[in-house]
Amino acid sequence: MLKQYAAFLKFCIVGAGNTLVDFLVFFLLTSVHVPYLVAQACSYTAGMANSYLLNRFWTFQVRKKATWAEASRFIAVNLIVYALTSLLLFLFHEQWGWPLLYAKIIATLAGMAVNFLGTRLWVFREHAE
Repeated sequence: MLKQYAAFLKFCIVGAGNTLVDFLVFFLLTSVHVPYLVAQACSYTAGMANSYLLNRFWTFQVRKKATWAEASRFIAVNLIVYALTSLLLFLFHEQWGWPLLYAKIIATLAGMAVNFLGTRLWVFREHAE
């Protein structure tokens, strides 16, 4: 059980790093007049790439060669989490009138839990067993 908590803590640290990468790339691109929606796509992708590498090698310590199937599962989990957090943000803020900050916090926490479980149990499942 302690190993699970350590992996979750590492996952959270990687998530903070991903957010930093996302913001840095976004603001770097927009500062050179890249349209913000293009910058968002690029920065989100950079954060995802950072997440994949750090979670694979540090959080879950997978040493075998990466496969397209593993990368595809990682992308699928991230797309599901993106859809879930967007839906929750919309429901909490727009539909139920919660303040945006509270809606964002709850959506982010829910997304983080789903992302951790999906990443551990599906993306890197061979290592988790």
